[in-house]
Amino acid sequence: MKLHILAIAAHPDDAELACSGTLMQHVELGYKVGIVDLTLGELGTRGTPALRLQEAAAASEIMDIDVRENLRMADGFFENNALHQLQLIKVIRKYQPDIVLANAIHDRHPDHGRGAQLAVDSCFKAGLRKIETLDEEGKPQEAWRPKSVYHYIQDTYIIPDFVVDISPFIDRKTKAMRAYGSQFFNEDYEGNDDEPTTYISDKKFIQRIVNRASALAAHTGFEYVEGFTVNRTPGVQNLFDLH
Repeated sequence: MKLHILAIAAHPDDAELACSGTLMQHVELGYKVGIVDLTLGELGTRGTPALRLQEAAAASEIMDIDVRENLRMADGFFENNALHQLQLIKVIRKYQPDIVLANAIHDRHPDHGRGAQLAVDSCFKAGLRKIETLDEEGKPQEAWRPKSVYHYIQDTYIIPDFVVDISPFIDRKTKAMRAYGSQFFNEDYEGNDDEPTTYISDKKFIQRIVNRASALAAHTGFEYVEGFTVNRTPGVQNLFDLH
């Protein structure tokens, strides 16, 4: 399946926290949208890899995205090297996205910045025809390079280069985040009382994400937005494409 937009995330829940509103907005507009998680998040203090997969599936259903895969790279230890680039190149060539949304260029969690550069390098190299890869059936894949790579903003505040209006989707974004009951506070999740409290399991964490979406919207005319940074300056044909 060809995708218009592919979000690449170091961990299950990264995309939900940082760009799920944008993904849902484009699903609503009729675009094909997917997420590829690099790891199972197996080093997380709370939950298990199997549970994270279940939560990711539940969140995907809420977002109504077309595709979700997990590449099962080693959480905390994957590298931006040939092995992992080739693994991601195969996925990029498989789905042929026009736009890739990648992790923040730097962040509190070291996997995020490393995942960001892995995505950038893999997107470029996916367009080099002399790098040969095979699909699941053993057939040669065609070279494909996404037109744009944008980085979503995560825990560390980064001034966005542009923002996307997610006002109609803020409630579904919150619901998608709360699908990860093992990671974030969810009074319906039975395991909360038995596992250690973490930075992201604090009752106020989800509200902070919503508050940031509101704060970033200041002066835009929107109520809630998600912010992104760019590797290269986008171009428009006329000033009315800018809001």
